[in-house]
Amino acid sequence: MHVAHLALTDFRSYDAVDLGLEPGVTAFVGPNGQGKTNLVEALGYVASHSSHRVATDGPLVRQGAARAIVRSVVVRDDRRALIELEINPGRANRARLNRSPVSRPRDVVGMLRTVLFAPEDLAMVKGDPGERRRYLDDLLVARAPRFAGVRADYDRVLKQRGALLRVAAQSRRGRNGRSGRRAESDAAFAAAGAGDPLSTLEVWDAHLAKFGAELLAARLGLIEELRPLVASAYASLAPTSAPAVLDYRGTLPEDGPEETAGEDLEGRIRAALLDVRATELERGVTLVGPHRDDLFLGLGELPARGYASHGESWSFALALRLAAYDLLRSDGGDPVLILDDVFAELDSQRRRRLAEIVAPAEQVLITAAVAADVPAELIGARFDVTEGSVARVR
Repeated sequence: MHVAHLALTDFRSYDAVDLGLEPGVTAFVGPNGQGKTNLVEALGYVASHSSHRVATDGPLVRQGAARAIVRSVVVRDDRRALIELEINPGRANRARLNRSPVSRPRDVVGMLRTVLFAPEDLAMVKGDPGERRRYLDDLLVARAPRFAGVRADYDRVLKQRGALLRVAAQSRRGRNGRSGRRAESDAAFAAAGAGDPLSTLEVWDAHLAKFGAELLAARLGLIEELRPLVASAYASLAPTSAPAVLDYRGTLPEDGPEETAGEDLEGRIRAALLDVRATELERGVTLVGPHRDDLFLGLGELPARGYASHGESWSFALALRLAAYDLLRSDGGDPVLILDDVFAELDSQRRRRLAEIVAPAEQVLITAAVAADVPAELIGARFDVTEGSVARVR
């Protein structure tokens, strides 16, 4: 798999750019702030419909423009596909495949598969659990695009259930003599079509358990596949360090084996929700489910977060990405590798080792502030990026 063409309209700093690409290594070189990362961010967006830099679509649209358009030609097994995404902040995005509209943008997820390395990856090791959950779920979607729908369904149910819990919490507080607040809560229940909050919660419990169990079962299976791959990649990058360890830290009680069938997980989630019902009604939040779980990253018996050195943290983050690359390759076909300003962050040993590992990939896209940051093992095509212009170096 490789990207043969990339065209942007009103994406980030570009009013328009049109690039022909090819297999092998391509480096985008130029000073910081000139738009190098915007190019590879656009390809990452085609693959995952999200950015590795921002949580919402608004910043992706050039200032003053109403929308952004990303077009890419993806070649896989000698077949070409034109993917077009229209990004409309505050409104529904649209997508076209080979110039024909698709019913939902997520229907083109999986047409391009990428593994992106970036300085933001350190957050997987040092940051909040949400960063590690996103790593797992993005990889699930990359391997099986149907999980984009599972994630969307779970998030929708979680939002609806959370709104109901907040109204219920307000209603309970309103019983303490605050009749005006109580009337407001009752009106909110009526607007939501919820007469008895407890009976309505049971309906949402069932939906949350159904989608949550599917997502949780997939995460647990994924971690089993990742463990040896992460350990091996980490050992190659940091051979003198303690071994890398992965473990899943969930919100379900520790009353059964971690590897549990989906139906059993669904029942366990519903039982756990009942156990915390009083606390949820008091606090107005959903306390059980994949949205509160964490992927534990350890070095030997110690958590990497708080104990790993800067170099060890970088090695762990790189190992997670390399493991994702290995898994996607095992599913068939090399994903496109994107290394966004990574080499400047690494010492010479890690830089050389990473270059050796990724060099055989079908397509590697690199951004670097100066050409010297690109290891000799990855010398190939080059574009200079300055003041928003992108020019091929002959």
